[in-house]
Amino acid sequence: MSKQWVCPKCGNTGYQTDQFAATGGGLSKFLDVQSKRFNTISCTGCGYTEMYRAETSGIENLFDLFMSR
Repeated sequence: MSKQWVCPKCGNTGYQTDQFAATGGGLSKFLDVQSKRFNTISCTGCGYTEMYRAETSGIENLFDLFMSR
């Protein structure tokens, strides 16, 4: 049985999912490597958004380094 998502702020059950990448600190920030990835779920009623850390592999980070130049 799957559980339906309910917004904790307004109780709406409509949502959108998305993902984004962000730089970390130190050298990855200097080289503009997006080594942190997140999945999001946003309420279509009030816009409340939850973020969840996504797994990234070393090869994705290396590929991102070459594609950002």
